[in-house]
Amino acid sequence: MNVVVLVKQVPDTATRIKIAAGGAEIDRQGVNFVVNPYDEFAIEEAIRIKEQHGGQVTVLTVGDAKAEEALRTALAMGADEAVRVDAQVQDPMTTARAIAFALRDLSPDLVLAGKQAVDDDQGQVGPLVAALLDWPQVTVVTKLELTGEGGVAEREVEGGIEVVEFSLPAVITAQKGLNEPRYASLPGIMKAKRKEIRQISADASVTGEPAVRTRSLALPSARSAGKILTGMDAPAAAAELVRLLHEEAKLI
Repeated sequence: MNVVVLVKQVPDTATRIKIAAGGAEIDRQGVNFVVNPYDEFAIEEAIRIKEQHGGQVTVLTVGDAKAEEALRTALAMGADEAVRVDAQVQDPMTTARAIAFALRDLSPDLVLAGKQAVDDDQGQVGPLVAALLDWPQVTVVTKLELTGEGGVAEREVEGGIEVVEFSLPAVITAQKGLNEPRYASLPGIMKAKRKEIRQISADASVTGEPAVRTRSLALPSARSAGKILTGMDAPAAAAELVRLLHEEAKLI
């Protein structure tokens, strides 16, 4: 079973983000980047599939040399090979085109990815890759079983679980709850440092023009200070709370 996992490097969610000069991207100076958390579920599932069915796990990312840090983390977790697509991507569609271009060369039986990246929360790349390759896809998967030439996936829907049968090759996007990602071992980390990362170039003739461009970014407005009502009995506190919600917060 040849499994490819799509990996994205994203800012650590604990990082305080600043807007770069120009206002259309974040200031990367001093930002700690990590593997997208949802992609960790995809990496773990791929490793478990290899342990059960045999084969190889290849992790793939799109970006500059900085993105190789995410690939080495995945290698340390247990992936076998790593590929970086060197491409200038600006939106989900150009990213998906670069990935689809690389996948045609890698010929995977299954592609796994996180359901979305936590930096832009768009959740488009996995489904777009499936559409470009004309492969079956199942998103937000919480349980996955492979059966011969296909598989069965369970996905979360409002109020229940949907069970989907699919044929291979296919694209699956992972949701929290699919598994519990393992930690990278020290021997795994040392091996990952020595592994060669294959590069595939994808120029503008492959990625095409972006369908979406970021015009500007803005940080959320600062929250006003809260108030604590003290020194009142319950009826008086309730009356004061209603007054504040009506006159100051303008909520009622």
